[in-house]
Formats: sequence, structure tokens, C-alpha cells
Amino acid sequence: MSAKYRIALDAMGGDHGLSVIVPAALEALKQYNDISLILVGDEQKIQAALAEHNSRDNQLISIRHASQVVGMDESPALALKKKKDSSMRVAIDLVKQADADAVVSAGNTGALMATSRFVLRMIPGIDRPALCTVMPSMNGQTHMLDLGANVDSSAEHLYQFALMGSELAKAIDDIDNPTVGLLNIGAEAIKGNEQVKAANALLAESPLNYIGYVEGDGIYLGGVDVIVCDGFVGNVALKASEGLAKMISEKLKASFTRNLLTKLLGLLSLPVLNRFRNEVDPRLYNGASLLGLQGIAVKSHGGADSLAFANAIGIARTEIIKKLPQRINAQIAELLDLRQAG
Repeated sequence: MSAKYRIALDAMGGDHGLSVIVPAALEALKQYNDISLILVGDEQKIQAALAEHNSRDNQLISIRHASQVVGMDESPALALKKKKDSSMRVAIDLVKQADADAVVSAGNTGALMATSRFVLRMIPGIDRPALCTVMPSMNGQTHMLDLGANVDSSAEHLYQFALMGSELAKAIDDIDNPTVGLLNIGAEAIKGNEQVKAANALLAESPLNYIGYVEGDGIYLGGVDVIVCDGFVGNVALKASEGLAKMISEKLKASFTRNLLTKLLGLLSLPVLNRFRNEVDPRLYNGASLLGLQGIAVKSHGGADSLAFANAIGIARTEIIKKLPQRINAQIAELLDLRQAG
């Protein structure tokens, strides 16, 4: 049995490793009939995990042995230098060798970025990779980058992130001319640090559909397709959002289970609550694209469960179908040529 798209999974990465990756892989294969998966890691342990799910003979799953694992708190430089046979590195190598069309990992973010950048190389004109994911908003979703790959980005880097984010929104959401905003502490021109002000000047002169500064609440209010920010700021915003979603979920659960009356009201409200949960559940938005590489790499949250990791696999599949790196490469070349000519 053959499949159109091949995705390599770092089977040993993340907080939970195989206990999440294997059920996520099986769930993804149920959802998509055009993918096959390569589980990279300790072959014996992977075989045992597949056997627990009666899936040892699944023809859509293959195994590539790797003898090492990158720790979640390990130095990216050390992982790059000393862990050449890690599950993460071997999975990325498969993309480089064209034995896989994309890689998905829940492992160490810094190591994934450093190794992907070294192995897959950057798209010409892009200095650094950027992590981009979608955030739910009032009228759909917003693409936001960078979410932590770069904790100190220059104005030029923010400009490049905007170019990549815009092209991503075009490809994924089929938007002809996505709106792009720059995250700031205020909408007024005098607000923000020098880095943000300099990026604002660059974007204002770009051919992008740039709408100016966006404040934090604009992430969720809608009206902008792409929001650009420094990785430090973006990661804080992302983690705060995840924490808020969990808090609201727990508060609602506690409120509806307080007594018999509230339990009855909870049952009556269940359809509405389920719909709300599905719209804001962070697991359904799990999977950040590592943009700027000459290959597809998707970062899953380290603590992702099987539903969340399966969603990250789905994102990788979409980017393969849309040929995202090729599209970004072509668009970046065109926009940078226009910029230099101007």
C-alpha cells in the first residue's frame, strides 16, 4: 500500500514520547488516506508501542532506527554536535534526503530550530526561521509569528517574518491579499521600542497589505490575518493564551458541577459548551510551522496529547500539499528584488 505524502515523526521527542506519538500517528492515518508515516527512534520500543495498539503490521507505518534522544532541556548546540543519531536529527535528515516530505517533532524547540536550519538550510533572503501558528479569533483565525524561535529579532527579521507569514496565509487560507499587522503596546505611531518602530517603517514601504500596529487584544478580535512579533513576545502571548483557555475550561467545569441544579444546567448547556470548547481548545491549534527553511518542519507542543500531535501531523500534510517552502521561496525572491530595485 502506498501513500502520496510521507511524514517523518520524531517518535522519542516531547514530554510523553511514544505514549503520545503512536496513538497520534494512528489517529492521523484514520483522518487522512493519502499519508504514510515514518516513526523515528528506538526500533524495539517503537515496535512494542505499536504492538500495544495492535498496529505492528500497519503498512502505512515504517520505522527508522535512531540510537539517541535529544533532551527537552539540552543545549541546542550540544544536540547539533553530539546527537547526530538522535530521533530528531534522523527525522530531519529524511526530509533532506527526500525520503520524507515533512518532519514533525514535539522535542526541544531550540534543538529543532538549530538542527533544521543546519540540515535543511534557509531559503535565500531569509536570515532566521520563525515559528508560526494559528490563533482563534472572533471571525476565524489569525496567523502569528514568531512564537519563540528567535527571542531577539531585528527590524529586518520582523520584515522577513511578515513576508513569510503573508505567503503562509495565502497558501493555507486561500487569501489573495492577507492583512499584516505588527504587534505593539499601542496603535499610535509614537508607541513601541526602536526595533518595532524600525520594522513599522520597513513594512509601511513594502508591497504587503500592511495595516500598522496591532495591540494584544487584536490577536483575538479579528480583522488581521497575520500578526508579526518578536519571538520572546510571541511565546509569552501564546503561553498566556493557552493558560487562559485552560483556566476558563476549569472554571466552567467547576461552576457546572457545584450542585444538582448547576449539573442540570450543565447538561442543558452541553451542546453550546462543546462548541465553545472546540473553538478555543489549544490542542486543535497545536503545530507551529518553522518557516524559512528549504523543507517542512512542524513543531508540536512538548506536552501535547495524541489529539494535539495528530493535529500537528495534519498541518504538515497541508503544507506538503500547498508546497509551502517553494511558494515562500518564489515570493521572497520577488519581494526582495522589488525592495532592492526601489
